[in-house]
Amino acid sequence: MSDPAQAEQETEDSALEEGKVFDYITGNPVKDTEKERVRQRIARAIIHEYGIAAEDMEPDYGVKVAGRNKRIDIAIFRPGTPHEDQNLYRAVAVDKEPKVGTKGAYRMRDPDEARKEFQLLEAVMAEVEACEYGLWTNGLEFFFFRKEVTRFDTRFKPIADWPMGDETIGTREGASLARMRRADPVMLRTAFRRCHNYIHGNEGMPKDAAFWQFLYLIFCKMYDERRLGEQRVFWAGPYEPFSPEGQKEIRRRIVPLFEAVKRAYPDLFKGNEEITLSDRALAFIVSELSRYDFARTDVDAKGAAYQEIVGTNLRGDRGQYFTPRGAIRLVIQMLAPKESERLLDPACGTGGFLVETLNYLNKVFHEEKNVRLGDEDTQEFISLRDRLADFAANKLFGSDFDPFLVRAAQMNVMMAGNSLGHLYHMNSLEFPVGHLPGVKPANNTLRLGSVDVIATNPPFGSDIPVTERTILEQYELARRWIRQGDGFVMTQAIKPAVSPEVLFIERCVQWLRPGGRMGIVLPDGILGNPGDEYIRYWILRHCWVLASIDLPVESFIVEANVNILTSLLFLKKKPTQEIQAGDLGKKQDYPVFMAVAEKVGFDRRGNVLYKRRPDGEEILVDKSYEEKVRIGGRLEVRTLHRKERILDDDLPDIAAAYAEFRARHAEPGQ
Repeated sequence: MSDPAQAEQETEDSALEEGKVFDYITGNPVKDTEKERVRQRIARAIIHEYGIAAEDMEPDYGVKVAGRNKRIDIAIFRPGTPHEDQNLYRAVAVDKEPKVGTKGAYRMRDPDEARKEFQLLEAVMAEVEACEYGLWTNGLEFFFFRKEVTRFDTRFKPIADWPMGDETIGTREGASLARMRRADPVMLRTAFRRCHNYIHGNEGMPKDAAFWQFLYLIFCKMYDERRLGEQRVFWAGPYEPFSPEGQKEIRRRIVPLFEAVKRAYPDLFKGNEEITLSDRALAFIVSELSRYDFARTDVDAKGAAYQEIVGTNLRGDRGQYFTPRGAIRLVIQMLAPKESERLLDPACGTGGFLVETLNYLNKVFHEEKNVRLGDEDTQEFISLRDRLADFAANKLFGSDFDPFLVRAAQMNVMMAGNSLGHLYHMNSLEFPVGHLPGVKPANNTLRLGSVDVIATNPPFGSDIPVTERTILEQYELARRWIRQGDGFVMTQAIKPAVSPEVLFIERCVQWLRPGGRMGIVLPDGILGNPGDEYIRYWILRHCWVLASIDLPVESFIVEANVNILTSLLFLKKKPTQEIQAGDLGKKQDYPVFMAVAEKVGFDRRGNVLYKRRPDGEEILVDKSYEEKVRIGGRLEVRTLHRKERILDDDLPDIAAAYAEFRARHAEPGQ
């Protein structure tokens, strides 16, 4: 499903030579360097987050400092004025991003520790009388300044953030609530990384402990956004993070807020959790997160930022396979869940399929109302937000054996849908029995045969077999099968061990209502190994096959560190009478959609791949973005035209091809 906020048109004769990127400010090609990548991220954020027009910005602007020519990386001028020193009121100095150490954290510096980095920036701000604000960044550290000129000297005071557009920093409300903004996706990921780095690198906490402290504060932020403006307490004044007194004031606001969060969600919190961060770290994170309006930020942007932090903390320690976001998106687009349908992921991990469902439906809701993401008025925003929250609260289900992942998934769903889904800590293969706490509530809300849509990536591999007989005896596919004619016959002999993905196939089919559909990630062997033919026989007896998509090894090797070929299998559960008719030989042929993805947008090392012309040059597309710019207190909408590269990814094309296939061929059973 395309985003209506972005108009795209490919220009075939447009190309970008090797080693070049497009400058987001001017649209001209520039040399691709580590520093340039940081500058481009910052330029995009200044335009899309702060509402500053591209035509009021200039890269590499020349300034005379003490009689010598210097260049500032990004100069920002008063709206609509000539690019001259007397109109230069903000300056940005950029450096390349630092390398993160082997422990996965970078120690964040305070302004005093990084003082030597600001020499050029401060010299320019001192020389140019009109320049009031400065920013120095290496892509991970951000130091904002405001110049204060007295009779005796010029000082550069650290501030938590810049004002929006041409606004000034004023009262508490003006410095926090009024400045909340929709986050640029790249900058939100950067903000999350900065917060986690600060806790892990500066507080000396183990990364798991740092991770949970960070999530507590995200939950506080989401909870606080539900309050009316004057009641909100998750904010930081412009100077509070830089003084012990201000840091203590922030703590006095946040600790009671966290207590209210724990009371509001007793199923998620035990009640003994505490915010153990230092005043300084707490102030840093509150300042970092409070600038963003999470409710109005794109669901996909929040999910990507969250998943990046979750993946670095939970994936390696416990060995789970995390599903690549491209595969998740393809599964949900092909399943096309409806608002009225109940969706389940019985091996939900951190909630990737659940959040992508919310993202998908959020776009559907906006298209139905003919409202573009980010352009909603207050009434439309509340209506669409509540509609998505209602789906999350009543139609979204998940379960996992790992309690840490269930909790992380709950927070992910909450951040995406503004409501908790039904997520259960239980063993889905043992259900409807078991000793884990999620079993009892799941029996009340998630009975077998009650689900409309399943999207899942179960754990798979012969190295983690299921051996408990009490579980195996629930499954036909746990028994030995013998060939008989063109088919197979099940015996009563139970195998001593079965790979979990085999049992998950059957459990998912059991959970579906007749006519329900599912998308599941499976190792290729199940679909091709001769020894697994009885599994394919069982699938074809109980289900119609809607589609099969082969994924390249790159899909999982980068994001999940799994070197295995996988496929996406889409099934629709047959009603009992259809199974019986098939047993009597009354089978009807039907078309099956099949595709092979060769490219997924990155290579085995994680390097991003873009589409190229036969001569090797990268192909470009013209894209237009609507930017909201504040001019004299008024909000104006302007169109920004930029050329961009095309990700070399087959998955969106496969989703579109499947939609066309279904337009020509109705699903079997309809």
